[in-house]
Amino acid sequence: MIDRRFSATSVGLPAIALAVLALVPFPAAGQAAGATVAATPGTLPTLTVTATRHSENIFDVPASVDVIGGATIRGGEPQVSLAESLAKIPGVFAANRQNYAQDLQISSRGFGARATFGVRGVRIYQDGIPATMPDGQGQTGSFSLLSAKSIEVLRGPFSALYGNASGGVISVFTEDPSAEPIASVTGGGGSYGQWTFGTKFSGMHDRLGYVVAGNEFQTSGYRDHSRTRRDVTNAKLVLSVDSSTRITVIGNTQYQPETEDPLGLTRSEWQNDPRGVDHAAILFDTRKTINQAQGGLALDHALSDGLNLHVDAYGGRRLVRQYLAFTGSSGSSSGGITDLDGNFGGVGARLVWRAAALGRPLTLTVGGDWNRQDQLRRGYVNQFGAMGDLRRDETDDVSGTDAFAQAEWEFAPRWSATAGVRTSSVRYTSDDHYVTAANGNDSGSRDFSNTSPVAGIVFHATDSLNLYTSYGEGFETPTFTEIAYRNSGTGLNFALQPATSRAYEVGAKFLSGDGQRLNLAWFDTDTRDEIVVDQATGGRTTYKNASATHRQGAEALWDAALGHGLHGRVALTWLRAVFADAYFSGTPPAAVAAGSRLPGVPSREAWAELDWAPQGRLGFNAALEAQYADKLYVNEQNTDTAPSYAAVNARIGYGAKVGSSTLTAFARINNLFDRHYSGSVIVNDSNKRYFEPAPGRNWFVGAAVTIPL
Repeated sequence: MIDRRFSATSVGLPAIALAVLALVPFPAAGQAAGATVAATPGTLPTLTVTATRHSENIFDVPASVDVIGGATIRGGEPQVSLAESLAKIPGVFAANRQNYAQDLQISSRGFGARATFGVRGVRIYQDGIPATMPDGQGQTGSFSLLSAKSIEVLRGPFSALYGNASGGVISVFTEDPSAEPIASVTGGGGSYGQWTFGTKFSGMHDRLGYVVAGNEFQTSGYRDHSRTRRDVTNAKLVLSVDSSTRITVIGNTQYQPETEDPLGLTRSEWQNDPRGVDHAAILFDTRKTINQAQGGLALDHALSDGLNLHVDAYGGRRLVRQYLAFTGSSGSSSGGITDLDGNFGGVGARLVWRAAALGRPLTLTVGGDWNRQDQLRRGYVNQFGAMGDLRRDETDDVSGTDAFAQAEWEFAPRWSATAGVRTSSVRYTSDDHYVTAANGNDSGSRDFSNTSPVAGIVFHATDSLNLYTSYGEGFETPTFTEIAYRNSGTGLNFALQPATSRAYEVGAKFLSGDGQRLNLAWFDTDTRDEIVVDQATGGRTTYKNASATHRQGAEALWDAALGHGLHGRVALTWLRAVFADAYFSGTPPAAVAAGSRLPGVPSREAWAELDWAPQGRLGFNAALEAQYADKLYVNEQNTDTAPSYAAVNARIGYGAKVGSSTLTAFARINNLFDRHYSGSVIVNDSNKRYFEPAPGRNWFVGAAVTIPL
């Protein structure tokens, strides 16, 4: 039973979208739709990114950063999860677990692979507003791919400029309002009872622009006990006050009721019935409900020709109730049902000054952020799928204060240097309201602080070739989820230490005039006090600090317009991620030898895609995609693995103008050769339910129509 807090309107689920729609002055039907601007055939468009906390040409950034455009995000894809697009980026492993109760597993250069749910070690943003909480944990389920303009992915040292993250930054940006008002309707369906339906409105009226999108996704699930429904809305208002001032309002919601959790499978269960479910999932009716609403406002103001101010503020509420695969009935237990009611918000500001030093261009950026999350955490006995007695009741608060500064100077005709520093302070506080004879007062607090420098140099060897090197020191605190439990006893695991890292990167970027782009990067990262999974049981996970880890690897991305409507893309990753020193993990403790591989991290990945669109966006188009991932170790002891796999996908599509409207349709087949593999693993599961099988051959068809209003 879902109480009122978990109803679709409890946190104003449709309120943001409806409020924006009420403000939108729709013009009369019959006005012409705005023209679509495309890149010149045979060339790649110039891309501007915000990886260094201000807008800059992607070619000149001394870091590994890639952008996936909206046409790619929606080109022949269901638009259900970020995994569809992130597979195209080297250095990033996004495992679609076929378990929507646990979100994606996203790792960047091996950071974040320990996450059993949510995203850790990688910061995520929606239109510049954090989707990662001050403790370092984020969720991707609220992103609207239907209205996304682009996804920006930063890896390596410069992620330190964003604070509490080590592996990288993923930013999703909503598209800008169209010049003329339009409406879009999309829908599709496929294997395992999967279907989607969405609508989007976009346009301008005087100085006010708007984008409003909403979609629903449902699936019966590839595996038993994995039924899902997810409703997402996203709204963006842009008000151009005058030529120097712009105000942007963002709102998004996610409602995901009673999402079934099939848990992992043992090796024998997986091999005998990959679509099956462990009996514990049925016995305890494991499932999760999510209800979230978030809104934000950003002000961009040009104080002068070379001085720009950006200020943003946001707030929201997130409710989560999760039924785990055990009762949690003992007096010292935290319960088998986790119930979270959290509020979050923050403010940020930065100044960007473009000037000159010794006659050479100089850009200075200074700013700060303050973020806070307060969360009421309760735990109840899981009476085989029904809520039982209270076993935990506490208020958890975390706040983060950051200040940063950065300078970028083109000190010579072919040279530029970037240097920055960020200081972070994070405070955790927990007030225990559940105090009994068997459960003492577990209140407490913990402070973390760190200063992270970054630096990079770019040599502009030619107009087509840039060489760069960079260095940065990362900082990653334990999340509240990671300190929430101990292997034995009650209270928070405040013994966890933050992980700190030092990263080096050397790279080359080649961009030719005939539409070819090649990025190469080599990196080396050392981490102290790596936070690792200690034990995972029935959906609950405990953590500890390992000793040092070492990550070394190389990435390559080739992207080219080949002529005659052909376009190719290849992304390659090689990663050696190991524990540098021996330590003990698990219950009972088991030795982890020095040199053991980090679990959940493939050593090699590859993505290749060849698409053909002889008439551009409209007309017939087709593509082949191939993906390879090396084996995944399931625990630190490296005693078992999910084998490596290779999968091939194919898609065809067609687009046409019908009067003043545009119609597109596509069909795709995933895992064309019906390979049997486990797409992700649950690290260190104490019941050896490590494996999360990927679907065999499956299909999806979709269509969209865009009409002028």
